[in-house]
Amino acid sequence: MLDGTESLATFILFAAVTAILVWGYNRAKTYGKLGILAWLQSIVLMSPWLLFFGLFTLGIYLNLVGILFLLIVSIAVYIWLGKQLREAGQDTLLQQKAAERIKRQVELESKVKSPVEATTSVDPQEEAAKAATEVSPIPDGDLAKIKEIFGIDTFFSTETIPYQDGAIFKGNLRGEPDLAYEKMSNKLHQAFGDQYRLFLVESPEERPVVVVLPKTNDPQTTTLAQKNLAIVLFLGTILTSLEAASILQGFDLFDNFSRYPEAIPLSLGLWSVLIAHEIGHKVLADRYNIRLSIPFFLPNWQIGSFGAITRFESLLPNRTALFDIAFAGPAVGGVLSLLLLIFGLILSHPGSTFQLPTEFFRASVLVGSLAKVILGSALETAVVDINPLVIIGWLGLVITALNLLPAGKLDGGRIVHAIYGRKTARRSTLATLIILGIISLFNPANPIPLYWAVLILFLQRDLERPVQNELTEPDDSRAAWGLLALFLMLATLIPLSTSLAGRIGLGS
Repeated sequence: MLDGTESLATFILFAAVTAILVWGYNRAKTYGKLGILAWLQSIVLMSPWLLFFGLFTLGIYLNLVGILFLLIVSIAVYIWLGKQLREAGQDTLLQQKAAERIKRQVELESKVKSPVEATTSVDPQEEAAKAATEVSPIPDGDLAKIKEIFGIDTFFSTETIPYQDGAIFKGNLRGEPDLAYEKMSNKLHQAFGDQYRLFLVESPEERPVVVVLPKTNDPQTTTLAQKNLAIVLFLGTILTSLEAASILQGFDLFDNFSRYPEAIPLSLGLWSVLIAHEIGHKVLADRYNIRLSIPFFLPNWQIGSFGAITRFESLLPNRTALFDIAFAGPAVGGVLSLLLLIFGLILSHPGSTFQLPTEFFRASVLVGSLAKVILGSALETAVVDINPLVIIGWLGLVITALNLLPAGKLDGGRIVHAIYGRKTARRSTLATLIILGIISLFNPANPIPLYWAVLILFLQRDLERPVQNELTEPDDSRAAWGLLALFLMLATLIPLSTSLAGRIGLGS
């Protein structure tokens, strides 16, 4: 058994994983067989890592062949479960369509009233109140045309409320949200062209509502002043990446500026990860015809950079697009960083360029465990020789993990918003800020949590604006990949306990 105080970090990691799995199961079981199959997919995707870290805490570590075998088996099971999920989904879809046809027929029959019923049911006071609430910034003629886009098979509007430069329409959603949104959006475009935008969102009362806003409310493009700021931040990040590289090599760039060529290779390696991250965002954004702002890189003296802030300059059609664009950056940057780390560890040998105290590898469960698997007994000494790629890969993983924190407009916050909705994203943002604050208080020697908390609080705490179809969730495979990304984020940022590091022979 591990000592409770010394293995707190490990306990937090597995407690968080357990909480995620239990939460996922409770959420999935309400959807019956489809939900359980989707939940099993997320388990299968995470199981190699759970098994690997579970054995690791017991002092048993697998070699690369064992890890690859686990990954191949998990992928095979994941594909098989996906096939079962699609088959079950087809059956469920047919049943739902049949039930919807019956329901619509009953509703249509119930709407038929006699002329007497129609006239006697009108309350003049109610009609006057309703007319008062329907005063909207949208011109009356446009408002009348907008109401014509609603129908018995899409959305039955019962109330109109002014909102900003547009209007909110309360009522009852009919049918699947994605189909209803597509029909209403097409009708709105046929009637007005590019003049208005339609949003299908959830009200504070957790009921579907339609919001129509003029085009003037679209996200604004980057101004000249903002572009100039981005250039300044870009130059500042070049400087801080060179400074961080020089510190890692044992000298201060500002005291020995003539040695700047020595810092360039590490700095370029770090920039390869940063650029790969932004390319991932850009490629998926182009696939959805979404405009992104130029990246605002965030300089940092300790690790070179915190990554970059990128704004959406177009409306997002749905939560799937939000997930794909947000996930692509960390996926590309993270995979590149992981490959650099693994290849660097494989290439490390006595006499390699860098000498690191083995205690450094205790700073991350993921990095420390991979280092032990590949370097083995070499980590039982006080100092280990490593290839420069290890440093680059490690820094890349840290930057990726920081951007995957589930807060605000960070990639992790966008992923949580896409998978679980805005309410859960708000809660995760608050929880992240509280945790970062606690870590900063109990570990003042490491300034990064405090810096990152301040950055989130002042720049990134707000969620992305609602997507146009806020009701339709991404598919379950995306949810599984999102959970895996969040799990690896925790494994990167949570350190190994002293007790566990000693048990597995990590350090002298």
